[in-house]
Amino acid sequence: MSLFDLRQFVPTFPDFPQKGINFYDVTGLLRDPEVFALTVSQMTRLIDKFEPDRLFALDSRGFLFAAPVAANLGIGLSLLRKKGKLPGAVEGYDYDLEYGTATIECRKEDFDAGERLVVVDDLLATGGTLRAGVELLKKLGGNVVGAVAAIELGDLDGRSKIDVPVETLLYYPH
Repeated sequence: MSLFDLRQFVPTFPDFPQKGINFYDVTGLLRDPEVFALTVSQMTRLIDKFEPDRLFALDSRGFLFAAPVAANLGIGLSLLRKKGKLPGAVEGYDYDLEYGTATIECRKEDFDAGERLVVVDDLLATGGTLRAGVELLKKLGGNVVGAVAAIELGDLDGRSKIDVPVETLLYYPH
């Protein structure tokens, strides 16, 4: 099975969550263990290029990809969570979504300033969430060297809003 074969496992739902939007369901990459293993292997390859010391996974589907990749690479994993989901001292970052606003948070002590950090998510669309993760870590003095997503919706040009190198596994023109 090659990298390009993975597209067949990502079903598209037209007009969801609203008319005119195509929903690319990343959970199709998780259903079959062989497909998921290939997905994780390919994402590990993309992320390893950045030579990271730690991954930061975005709430919540980013967790599904970042956890096995971090284990494969033998590096740490920390979480970027929705507001109010992390205990302890946290720092937040407010950002705009396609359908409103949101806040993500991380714990201040989850990384050392010298670590090379990569932010991981399931989908790069307009770039708001991935950009917010990068900006939050930078605000805290983090050395963010890249961002990676399983799927990119290219015509939404989300990567142009992110000021670190971006890699994606599957590209859809949208």
